[in-house]
This record gives sequence, C-alpha cells and structure tokens, in this order.
Amino acid sequence: MSCRRNETGEKAVAIEKISRETPDLTQENIEKLLEIFPQVATEVSDNPLGASAPRRVERAIDFDALRELLGDVAERGRERYQFTWPGKREAKAEARRPTRKTIRPCPEKSVDWDTTQNLYIEGDNLEALKIMRETYAGRVKLIYIDPPYNTGHDFVYDDDFAQTREDYETGSGDYDEEGGRLVANPESNGRFHSDWCSMMYPRLLLARDLLTDDGAIFISIDDNEAKNLRAICDEVFGANNFLAQITWEKRYTRSNNSKLFASLTDWVLAYRKSPSLSLLRESRSEKTDSIYTNPDDDPRGPWTSVSYVNPATKAQRPNLSYALKNPITGEEVVHPTNAWKYERATYEKHVSEDRLYWGLNGNNTYPRLKKFLSEMDGAVPANLWSYKEVGSTDAATKEVSNLLGGKFFDFPKPTGLIEKILDIASDKESIVVDFFSGSGTTAHSVFHKNFLDSGNRQFVLIQLPEKTGDRSEAKKGGFETICDLAEERIRRAGAKIRAEVEEANRQLELGVEPKPVPDLGFRVLRVGDSCLQDEYAAPVDYDQAQLDLFANNLAEGVGPLDLLFQVLPAFRIPYSAKIAERELGGKACLEVINGDDRLIACFDEDVDAAALEAIAREKPHYAVFRDASFANDAAVSNLEEIFKTFSPDTIRKVI
Repeated sequence: MSCRRNETGEKAVAIEKISRETPDLTQENIEKLLEIFPQVATEVSDNPLGASAPRRVERAIDFDALRELLGDVAERGRERYQFTWPGKREAKAEARRPTRKTIRPCPEKSVDWDTTQNLYIEGDNLEALKIMRETYAGRVKLIYIDPPYNTGHDFVYDDDFAQTREDYETGSGDYDEEGGRLVANPESNGRFHSDWCSMMYPRLLLARDLLTDDGAIFISIDDNEAKNLRAICDEVFGANNFLAQITWEKRYTRSNNSKLFASLTDWVLAYRKSPSLSLLRESRSEKTDSIYTNPDDDPRGPWTSVSYVNPATKAQRPNLSYALKNPITGEEVVHPTNAWKYERATYEKHVSEDRLYWGLNGNNTYPRLKKFLSEMDGAVPANLWSYKEVGSTDAATKEVSNLLGGKFFDFPKPTGLIEKILDIASDKESIVVDFFSGSGTTAHSVFHKNFLDSGNRQFVLIQLPEKTGDRSEAKKGGFETICDLAEERIRRAGAKIRAEVEEANRQLELGVEPKPVPDLGFRVLRVGDSCLQDEYAAPVDYDQAQLDLFANNLAEGVGPLDLLFQVLPAFRIPYSAKIAERELGGKACLEVINGDDRLIACFDEDVDAAALEAIAREKPHYAVFRDASFANDAAVSNLEEIFKTFSPDTIRKVI
C-alpha cells in the first residue's frame, strides 16, 4: 500500500501498490498447502534470537505435522525410484525464485505493432518465463522447443544471475545486453550431463504452468540427452502424461564420415499437461484416405474395415461370447477360441445399421466392421515422421537460405515439422510458445498454418540475443545477434505469405470469397531491468519515509510505454493487447483493451483532480498511476472519492 500524509501530517489515503517482482512461487505453494491442511501452519524467523538485524517472521509448513497427517506414505528413509543429479535442488529452487526483471517494448523493431497479436521476446528464457507466468499461466495450448542438444560443441545457459558481467567475461561463452549468459559445455566437463539437466529443469517447470489443462509440449532432441530429458519430463509432467517419443527422419542419406553408425533420425518428445487432453487427431491426407474404398457400392461412401474378433479369449471375456448370424448364408457363427470385440447390444446395433461386412458373397469366416471415411474426424497421429512428410534438415536449410539470401543457421528445423505439430496439438485460436526459438521456424510455421486454414493462432517466441561469430556469414551480412537474424527471417516469411495470399486472391473466380491475410506481424519485446532504479525495486526493504525519497526514481530512459508493460502482468493483461494513446483531463494516458477488459494508465506529471475525474468517467476496469504523478496530496486524497463517485468498480493501483 502507498500512504501519503496531508499537510497536518495525518495519513491521507492508501492505494494498492504494484509489486516490482514476480510472485514467490514457494510462498504460493505454501499457501495452497495450508488451504488443504491449515493445522500444519507454523512460523519461522529469518534471524536467530540475539542477531543484530530485525527479525522477520514468515508463515511456513511444519513438515513433521504434515507427515503425521499423511501417515505411512510420508515416512522418511525409504528407498524410492527417482531421477537426480548434482545441482537438481538448486535448479528446482531457481524456478521458484522471483525475478525483478521486466519486459520492455521495442516498437521500432516490430511489424504491425498496433494490430499484431504475436510476440518476439529477446532475452534469457528463464527470466522471460518467470515474467510471463503472471499473465500466461494456463493460457498456452502448445509449446514447442528445440533446446541445445548437448553434443559437446554447443552451449548451455548459465543461470548464476548473481554473477556480474565483469566476472563472467573472464570466462568463456556469450552473453546478451541484459546479462543473460551462455557457456560452453564440452564433454570433458565433469558436469556435462548435470549442467544440461540443471538448465532444462527449471524452464520445464515454468513451462508446465503456462499450459492449458488440455495443452501439450513437444521437444526436439537427439540421442545425447533423450533419456535424461524423458526422465525430467516424467517428473515435471507426470509419466502418465507421456504421449509419444516420435522418430523424425531428419536425413535421407547416410554420411560416410561417421565411424560407427550414421544418424538419420532425431526425436520429438511429446507430453500433455493433464488427462484433460484425451484425443489427438491430425488432418487427413491422400495417403491416409487411400485405404478407403467402396467395393459394395455402399450409399454412405468409401469405407475401410476392422476385425470383429477380440484378442481376448472366451474364458477371459465370457460376456463377449455369443453366436453371430451371417445374413447372406443364414449360418450361425461362433468363434472357436476368442471373444468378439463388442457386447451383444452393440452387435445388434451394428446389424441394424448394416455395418458388418461378410464379403461380397458372404464367404468371410467372420465379419468385419465398416468404418466410413465420411465419419472420420481426422487421423490418429503416428510416432514415425518421414522427411517426405515433414521435411529434412537439408530442406530447412534451403528454406531459410532462400529467404535470407545466405546460409546463416546450422541445422534449422523445417516448417513442415512444426506445422505437423500445430496440426496435431493446436486449434485455430491457440497461443503457441517457443522459448528456444533459434531461427524463428515456429513463427514462420504459425504464419503458414494460419494461411492454410484461416486460423488465428498467436505465437510467443523467446530467444537469447547470442552474438554472431566475428567471421560468420551472419556477421558479414550485418546481423549482430541471432535475434536480428530471426526477426528478419520472420519479416521476410510474413512478406512472402502476404504476397502469396494477394496473388491467390487476384486469380479467384468472380463470386468466390477472397482468402483473408493472416496476422503476419509481431511485437518485439526484450527482457530488461525494472523501470525503477534498484533501490526502489523492493519496497519491503524500506520504511515509508525512505520510499517517499525515491518516489521519482525512474530508471534512465524509461518512458510511459515501458512503465505500462511493467504493470500489465499485475492485471493479467497479455503483452499483445491493443494500446492507444489518449488525452484525458489534459494529461497523456495509455488505454489498453483486452477483450472485455479495459485499462487506463496515466504516468504524466501533476495529475490533478480534473484528470482523475476524466479518467474515472471513462469507467475502465483498471486504472493505474505513477506514485510521483499526483500534483499534490490533495489529488491523492481525492482519488478514492472521485472514483467512488464516477466509477466505484474500477480497480486502482499505483507503481
């Protein structure tokens, strides 16, 4: 709460203050547990008795009491199956640790800033995921990632955010402008696998929180870490939520440079968030439909058939053992050893609907059940994906090179691979996230999939701005970072698809509805420091008198749009929401519209009663101000009264 004092020194009004850091996930979990077991609540102090610093008492869990409540299942000291590695505990703690970073807007690098729903975030993906969790938890239908394979030649994230840039620069690796770091991970490293697991674990924990209950995650990986990744995913998502370990044929020719086996395939590991995802289908193709024929001229059209015989024996399923009648020969048929697949009532329904096929002349020993093409809702996806179906690494390299005019990326993923995943695990309105976005293939694929099915999928891509090599083709081409390259690839992909749509519409026959141009833009954002200087980042560390001294302490170069993006998570408003500049009561304001929600932010100087009234008369759902913006104490004192008069339901907050 922000409290001002009037001229007499009395407290005037208290306005809810927006936190400068993401929620403490450990504390959130404690509160959830205490809702179920309030009797295990206790209090702990961060300082022992006699310490010079003041003691801070916090709510905690009495685990001994919890064990007593849970009984035998919570006993300690027993052997148990688990997957662990050196550093796992710290990796888990890192996922729960709050961050004081924020998301900053970059309109100058964006395409269609005012209208697009797509986001491209430059920065460390761990920090970005922590920030995104406030707004996007439970909203993401599909996550696809292509993390470092840990081949011994690539890099892994260094999550020691306490390390200074100067400290880091004495070592090897790369870093971004905000201090995000990559470090080399050679096979000679004694923590070769542990470092990789510690990198992936907190990111997957946070990723799970983003998914809808019926959401899914697909992860590209090769043999180096496939088993470890699956063990981590079994723990994070639950082994019962494993969907498939898909084999992707990435190459179609073997390399004689290999000393032992040539690698022609990679894996795509797929998990769901929960059993709420109970059905997956992919679009049908000429290949899947080719098995459907109509040998008996059935008026319902082409069909295929499946066996009516159950693998189970009569002894195993006696309720499924009964006599069938061949309608053509009149013969009663009993299987000598096995049961049927269906109960008698279902069989009689199949007979009445003429769904049993006994052969053209009734000469089949047992019937088969007709499955009509017209009734098929897509096809069951398989776990083997051919390069002919989804593309290869060679095809992907050519795809990117043709767009950018050079070979700037090693081993990008083909758009066909991502589009197949989109086809299986997303719908037309899905939010799709890729937080190891590399060359930007996911954005390109979302563009193209929306073009094909007139969808409105939105993407959120996250990529650390790794520097391109000094002697690389990318550097020679004027691209300083991977993000620069990917953003240009996305721009050109969007322009190419726009041209294709426009050309197709020009060739339409008269009266045919033109195909809409999908959202081909993207907002560029970056992970940055708080809009408030460090000493103002944690109000809990200061008393009110000190905070008043810091009231105007904005970080250098911070503008109203920066402040707006910092406060949006407090209202669970996505960064893709529509933003408009307005003048209300003579003050510059920003209006944010997200569906039925509307927010008005006023960070202008000397906000007086007239401006507050003008904002209140708009009746926004939310109103947010800068603590230092109020003209005087009277304006602060009047704020509550003004909103109670004109818009009592508006939620008011200050930063």
